[in-house]
Amino acid sequence: MAATIKTSKENLPLVVIAGPTASGKSGVAIELAEQFGGEIICADSRTIYKGMDIGTAKPSNEDQARVPHWGLDLVAPNEPFSAADFKAYAVQKIEEIRARGHVPFLVGGTGLYIDSVVFDYQFGPAADLEKRAELEQMSLEELHNYCIQYNIPLPENDRNKRYVIRAIEQKGISSKRLMTPIKNCIIVGITTDSEQLRERIGKRSEQLFEDGVVQEAKILGDTYGWESAAMTGNIYRLSRAFLNNEITESELKRRNETADWQLAKRQMTWLKRNQFITWLPLGEVKNYIGEHLA
Repeated sequence: MAATIKTSKENLPLVVIAGPTASGKSGVAIELAEQFGGEIICADSRTIYKGMDIGTAKPSNEDQARVPHWGLDLVAPNEPFSAADFKAYAVQKIEEIRARGHVPFLVGGTGLYIDSVVFDYQFGPAADLEKRAELEQMSLEELHNYCIQYNIPLPENDRNKRYVIRAIEQKGISSKRLMTPIKNCIIVGITTDSEQLRERIGKRSEQLFEDGVVQEAKILGDTYGWESAAMTGNIYRLSRAFLNNEITESELKRRNETADWQLAKRQMTWLKRNQFITWLPLGEVKNYIGEHLA
């Protein structure tokens, strides 16, 4: 039975649980949400896509049955979705969850998504289409050099041209933001030993293949095209190479594990910029948040 939070609906805190891929944040968030009557908003730039269930390690149907999840299956893989879109969506869901007398949990590893909510980013106008066309003519290497020249942080998936272009477009438009987190917000980050995290990433990578990620990739590629917005993500890009007999199955698995490890490091680099995150080992997260919610 969920515990009763001794506070008004308006004062129910926003609980943020951040961490790199495979750090265990989803599991602990589900346990806490069950215990304290919470609902989870997934702050993940990959699980927003419909049909991308296995490759993004989306919460299972069983997990979603245990606790309501939001932020999943919002757009098709060939449809655009920005950090501004996520912020607007998440803020609305936080209000709705609180109105139901439940605790909102914002959980994920996409630092920009989390920061947009926690620091109340005020996003600027839509992209300049003329400037975008100019950027689209540049190679990925040229875009990376552009980012270095103008001190623009690369996105988590820096091998995806669309994401890099969007990062360039967003340079400066998020300058209007709070210097400290919004009120009534508990922010926890999960620290993980590097060797342990690599092991967890390896196990999860192996599970993806057992669950049929290559078959999922083929269906998505046939449906939306391999060049669509989300299909250049690590596992789908590598699955395409495997299906085209460009790499072996063992090479596919090895490269995917390496790519996820690199993703985890980029996620931690972004998250570590947030000085307001309380970093704790996974085993201490439940007690820490529980003490604040009891």
